[in-house]
Amino acid sequence: MTGGKFGKILLYLMIAGIVFGIAIGGFFPETGGAIAFIGDFFIGYLKMLVVPLVITSMIAGVTGLGDIRKLGGLGRKTILYYMVTTSISVLIGIILVVIIGPGKADTKEEQLRLRGGFNFSELFYTIEGNEITFKKGQLTKKFDERYMIILKDQNDIRGNIRSNSNEKTIIVSNWVKEDESNHKPVNATPSAKGKGVIFDLSLSNKVIDKQGQTIGETLKDVLLGLAPNNIVRAMAETKILPIIVFSMIFGAILTTLGKQGKPVIDFFIGANETILKFVQLLMLIAPLGIACLIAGKLGAAGGIEKFGLEFKKIAYYAVTVMAGLLIHATIVLPLILKFLAKRNIINYARGMSTALLTALSTASSSATLPVTIKCTEDNNKISPKAAGFVLPLGATINMDGTALYEAVAAIFIAQLYGIDLGTGHLFIIFLTATLAAIGAAGIPEAGLVTMVIVLEAVGLPIEGISMILMIDWFLDRCRTTINVWGDSIGAAFIDAGLESEHKLKMSTT
Repeated sequence: MTGGKFGKILLYLMIAGIVFGIAIGGFFPETGGAIAFIGDFFIGYLKMLVVPLVITSMIAGVTGLGDIRKLGGLGRKTILYYMVTTSISVLIGIILVVIIGPGKADTKEEQLRLRGGFNFSELFYTIEGNEITFKKGQLTKKFDERYMIILKDQNDIRGNIRSNSNEKTIIVSNWVKEDESNHKPVNATPSAKGKGVIFDLSLSNKVIDKQGQTIGETLKDVLLGLAPNNIVRAMAETKILPIIVFSMIFGAILTTLGKQGKPVIDFFIGANETILKFVQLLMLIAPLGIACLIAGKLGAAGGIEKFGLEFKKIAYYAVTVMAGLLIHATIVLPLILKFLAKRNIINYARGMSTALLTALSTASSSATLPVTIKCTEDNNKISPKAAGFVLPLGATINMDGTALYEAVAAIFIAQLYGIDLGTGHLFIIFLTATLAAIGAAGIPEAGLVTMVIVLEAVGLPIEGISMILMIDWFLDRCRTTINVWGDSIGAAFIDAGLESEHKLKMSTT
């Protein structure tokens, strides 16, 4: 199956899955909750692919450059251009999502709902220490199911359920009671009776550990983290940054070994192709996984009528991503094209229109590559030397739109969970999103895999991905289009440099 056909079929299946998930979870919440485990299965496979994808794609990408000692000015200039433009796009995304705050709740109750918690104001309870006790007769089946959803995982949730023959006891590490006189949450005493309990999601230890850190402290932690005592342990704990750096250095050394390194390079190239096929295979079940994740989320909220707040937040998120992509595509990249590549912006964009429309329809920069090369060479008169080197490399490591999206999505998810990200967190997101974009495969929805990399780096809940899946199929096409646009401008930038070098040589002879 070609990349274009695969992208189109996946698009239709994704839309069908989203509609199915909204219908089941929205109108049959109990069924939505029952099938949510299939979505957890999908998320589990996404997490499983992160480490092998990072290692193989980084090593294959670096070794594809050839002997780095002989890379020359063309290669160094191209890589520098890609790194700078990707960093700018991530910075734009971070600034926008922090200013707009699409996932921020206006009230405490909104924050509670967005994080999956509930305030059962009609339930009476007693508290002894950290034990909250309800009489079993108070808890209807509806409430009981919600508790089971909210409190199913002690690693993520503050509290769990324990039952006996007469009563249901919930042990909680963080609880709030409602003052009966003014119905405002207040701190409960160690031994108390009251009405109304708020259940909330806990913060990851990784997030808590970094709260309040300065940039200097974060840099120190990052540098120390790049040298783990055991790289295998770092893989098991999904510590992404040291894995990325290790893989890049490993690949760079391989390029200098000549014949001795070739079998190893061939192995990692083959392994990378295998992992990409694995990702494509996973994407075939993605529509079902996404449908069940959405159905489970809607089911946990109690149906579509109680999910209005989440829909509003998703709309704000989509607007934020689109605004960032437009700023990068219509201001940053055109300025490079105008002043550094010395090209007419309108004419160049018109010449790339076929490639951009192909990227929008296929959501795959790799599938679009032949069209991109043809448009740059035939329509915009870019030299084959520049196009032939810059564009294939860009389809592999230049993902401006993907990097911007991942930064915005990670911070949006943190906002939904009420997690206050400090400067240190934002710096790690900036660094990880920039580097993870290099490892993003040029196939539809592969950004979901690298999204896990960014979330893991700052300890954000992976389950938060379920909140953005409803709109991701559309944003995937938009960010892929920006990726291809950035590649084509990179070719013009490098071609302008080659032309200047040629004129300089001619003038000196």
